[in-house]
Amino acid sequence: MAPLILPLRFRLLPEAAPGWLRASPAPRSGLSYPRRLPVLQCHAGPAPAPPPPPVVGIPRWNSILASAAGLYPAYVTAGAAVAVARPDAFRWFVALAPGSYTFALGLIMLAMGLTLELSEFLALLRERPISILFGCAAQYTIMPAFGTVVSRVLGLPPSLSVGLILLGCCPGGTASNVVTLVAKGDVPLSIVMTVCSTLGAVFLTPLLTKILAGAYVPVDVVKLSLSTLQVVVAPILLGSSIQSAFPSIVKFVTPFAPLLAVLTSSLLACSVFSENFARLRSTIADASYGNGSLFSGDIRVVMLSVFLLHFAGFIVGYVAAAIGGFKERQRRAISIEVGMQNSSLGVVLASAHFSSPLVALPAALSAIVMNIMGSTLGLVWQHMTPADLKNETIGMPDV
Repeated sequence: MAPLILPLRFRLLPEAAPGWLRASPAPRSGLSYPRRLPVLQCHAGPAPAPPPPPVVGIPRWNSILASAAGLYPAYVTAGAAVAVARPDAFRWFVALAPGSYTFALGLIMLAMGLTLELSEFLALLRERPISILFGCAAQYTIMPAFGTVVSRVLGLPPSLSVGLILLGCCPGGTASNVVTLVAKGDVPLSIVMTVCSTLGAVFLTPLLTKILAGAYVPVDVVKLSLSTLQVVVAPILLGSSIQSAFPSIVKFVTPFAPLLAVLTSSLLACSVFSENFARLRSTIADASYGNGSLFSGDIRVVMLSVFLLHFAGFIVGYVAAAIGGFKERQRRAISIEVGMQNSSLGVVLASAHFSSPLVALPAALSAIVMNIMGSTLGLVWQHMTPADLKNETIGMPDV
């Protein structure tokens, strides 16, 4: 997970007084003058306000922590390489599943809550109702639909089809906030969309999974809803409450929260990937996957399905926002938010509520594929400055 980046307002320091306002040495003459004369000013109105206090810069260690949190794709990719070379490296975490998975996701959501100020969230919600509603609607229509279509077109087995559909029904991932910042998109819009889609996941994720994946395996909507409520909404509300009750402590802890969430999310994704990779190589490789190689048989098809799902999210999300008449920065934010899922939630729900471990495999692969795709797209857009960047301010209401 990546940090929630809220807009900051900076004030410029006043420049030094011009030369004609400065006191000058007294002229040389026979009279005795003081060496420097005070400058007398006459004001027709009230006295001018004192200059604003100097703006304190962001501590260097805060910048280092933020930069380290932005390396999420690198952590996931490195962890995946370790999982392939030595799957038993994550055995200590896998052995405690599903409890360890649930705890890890709760910790990620708690970190999100610590960085969320309800007053700023509500203000942004009032300023951008149309774009937020449009983005959330796109999130829960485009991705679930393409999860279903891709699984059927590629002919995935039932367990993998359910996993891909469940991934498509998950809310937006918080890594999208960092990618939107890199892509010069609308960061506040991305933040509010992430929070709203995450809160809506309590009802929408189980319901859509039941509708779209119920034909493959039985789906218990009530249990899925309760799990989502426990591991997503409750930690977010707890973190926000802690922020209100202990602001000084949270102020110290907040810079560490994004990096902690990123490392925890990387551990969760790589552990599930290593679990499935080890099982695929040992128990069902001969039956379904040829020689058990990572890139052979159905594993290659699963990787392709995950790629196509996120690719559709990025492309169709951008096109839909363009058709909706949104500006370029908002199009980029909606595209990234739709294309990047909360794969950690998919892993936890799949591990806790489905008997086959293969259901969690698409979400585990998504943590790797999605972040590489999103980071690449962000870097491409970073070198393409939006035409409306100079005219559109962050706090500007929707048009």
